Amino acid sequence: MSDAPQSILSHLEELRWRILKCGIAVMVGVIVAFIFATPLREILEKPFYEAAPGNSFQALRAGEEWGVLMRVSFFGGVILASPVILYQIWAFINPALTARERKWAVPIVSSLVVLFIGGVAFGYFVLPRGLHFLLNIFPNVENDLLIGEYYSFVLRFLMAFGAAFLYPVFLFAAAAAGVVSSQQLASGRRWAILAVVTAAALITPTGDVVNLMILAVPMYIMYEMVYWLVRLVLKK
Repeated sequence: MSDAPQSILSHLEELRWRILKCGIAVMVGVIVAFIFATPLREILEKPFYEAAPGNSFQALRAGEEWGVLMRVSFFGGVILASPVILYQIWAFINPALTARERKWAVPIVSSLVVLFIGGVAFGYFVLPRGLHFLLNIFPNVENDLLIGEYYSFVLRFLMAFGAAFLYPVFLFAAAAAGVVSSQQLASGRRWAILAVVTAAALITPTGDVVNLMILAVPMYIMYEMVYWLVRLVLKK
């Protein structure tokens, strides 16, 4: 790969092709998710039925069910296409990196994929507890939710968990690029705890301490893992 400077137009052209490749990957993923929409819906609705047994969904608009089907398919498409999307993002910024920084390309992209999918999976693990809290505040209320609003809530919740789990990779990448050091990470632990707790409070829907800590603890553990990786692997 050439290290010669590229013009703005060449960068824009490359960005266009990267976006096109991401779009194609998402479209293929959406088609696959559409084919398997029924089992995917069963997976996403299971936390609701566990939290509110005996209740059901309802649709008040003619196109609501179709809208849910499209959202579920798009969500599945993004999950399936996430390796391609994250690779294209990395490939776009890769020419701006030094040869020493580029050697981290495969580990960083692989970590992004694993952590994003892991974050979505962890969000799904936490979701039933959150729903149980939210749907049982008033015991005499029937929780027959609008299906569109339920899916909007659940899909945003899972995507937020997936995005939250990506921050350690960017922190490690910043250290690999010389932006931060292990000493700075160590001295910033108090601010890291504050940031993690704040982020967990914004992402978790219930506001109770247990659910907040379920997210905050692994997020802070990942911060400590980054610190030791920077110190022992990068030796910075």
